[in-house]
Amino acid sequence: MAFDTDVVISGAGAAGLTLAIDLARRGVDFVLIEQNTEPFGGSRGKGIQPRSLEIFEDLGLVDRLAATGGPYPPLRVYRADGSTEESLLTEAEAVPTPGEPYAVPLMAAQFRTEAVLRERLAELGHRPRFGHRLTGFEQDADGVGVRFEHAGAEHRLRARYLVGTDGGRSFVRHALDIAFPGETLGLRALVADVRLEGLDRLAWHRFQLGGGATQLMVCPLAGTDLFQVQGPVPLEGDVDLSPAALTALLRERSGRDDIVVQAVTWASVYSMNARLAERYRVGRVFLAGDAAHIHPPTGGQGLNTSVQDAYNLGWKLAAVLTHAPAALLDTYEEERRPVAAGMLGLATRLLGEAREGPMRRNREVRQLDLGYRQSSLSRPASGGMARVEAGDRAPDAPCRGRAGQPTRLFDLFRGPHWTLLGHDATHRPPPRLGLRIVVVGEHGDIEDDDGHIAAAYGLERSAWALIRPDGYVAAIFAASELEQGLPTYLERVLPEPRGVVTDHGAEGA
Repeated sequence: MAFDTDVVISGAGAAGLTLAIDLARRGVDFVLIEQNTEPFGGSRGKGIQPRSLEIFEDLGLVDRLAATGGPYPPLRVYRADGSTEESLLTEAEAVPTPGEPYAVPLMAAQFRTEAVLRERLAELGHRPRFGHRLTGFEQDADGVGVRFEHAGAEHRLRARYLVGTDGGRSFVRHALDIAFPGETLGLRALVADVRLEGLDRLAWHRFQLGGGATQLMVCPLAGTDLFQVQGPVPLEGDVDLSPAALTALLRERSGRDDIVVQAVTWASVYSMNARLAERYRVGRVFLAGDAAHIHPPTGGQGLNTSVQDAYNLGWKLAAVLTHAPAALLDTYEEERRPVAAGMLGLATRLLGEAREGPMRRNREVRQLDLGYRQSSLSRPASGGMARVEAGDRAPDAPCRGRAGQPTRLFDLFRGPHWTLLGHDATHRPPPRLGLRIVVVGEHGDIEDDDGHIAAAYGLERSAWALIRPDGYVAAIFAASELEQGLPTYLERVLPEPRGVVTDHGAEGA
């Protein structure tokens, strides 16, 4: 049976757009649909963590995103006695290093982040189809029949895979009858993007004259003329989100009458939950982003975890669509669901702390230490060959190209390929489609003049590090293992090579 496309993505938020960009740069045919008739216009998620900045660098949009946002301001707490106290949201020692070029979160309103993602997707020749509502699907052993409604008419597509990135109320998750266990956290809150007068833009203002139930936070949204207002509201009843009502709420909770909300550009009231889908996949249908996990906003984890779901799934779908073993797709849930479970626990704990005490965002929220050491894709080393382990995030390192120009490992990793990094040019394996081989040092491609590669990776002279397309260490090989161990590993993750490349050309093609 013929296919109309390889992948249908339902939901054009941050997760769906990230997946679409990754598939587009890999040459995968897809259709991205979104039931809303226009892009999301709010700032529910505004923090881009360092690990996500690394991902966005790989996808070619980090500088553009940084230009639309800015750094987080200090937190200014207003006390009942009229005093104030300011503190940084991150530790003073959080500075870029050679191995971690992004040290602190970037503030970018969600509508700005998604606009940058759409712009990058358009550069790659694709756009979301707004006003297209998924109404049903059926799958078989070979593909998925997808039904959607647009302009009052039903349309059908047949795809090889369907990915639901359609939010916490996911139609795809409900249609698959996947349980969504968790807990309601007993807190209802408002969030609103407003224009106001009476507060400066130099701090994130926190008014807490009483307990947590009377807290109100007003944060200037970097790169805009807006402020985001957040605060708890009663568990039941309607909440007036008009400028006059929000002005009255600010007066009540701050004790000040000089803060006036002039306009509300977007607002929402929501009950906080922490829930995790029991499965991320049924056959040829996958869940990613908020469709798979929902959470309180504390710690800025949700959008980032969603982006990283898509980044993990994208290369695996592309590989299987080009005839890598289908079992590779089983590792998506294996790797990402434990990460989401940890994120939910962290966000819930931070919520409890933020309701009463100081709001600090330490290293644990930056997602640089997350990895996949327990994954079946992580091949343990025989011991002592490297400082990094299989499953760890692959560090960056400034270095110098053999032709004399400065470069970085992230520059060499960038793109849809795998990378094999080592020092021993005499044991350089034969080239293979989808694998970039980078040799450090004498007779190599790059020089580690300042020792940053050695410090980050600690590779023995005869050891090689295999780096996944999503920037994690897959395996550490000794030179003696390259001839058999490397091809055996790559058989699980790369398409079968059509021929063997020799000095005389391709054989067996």
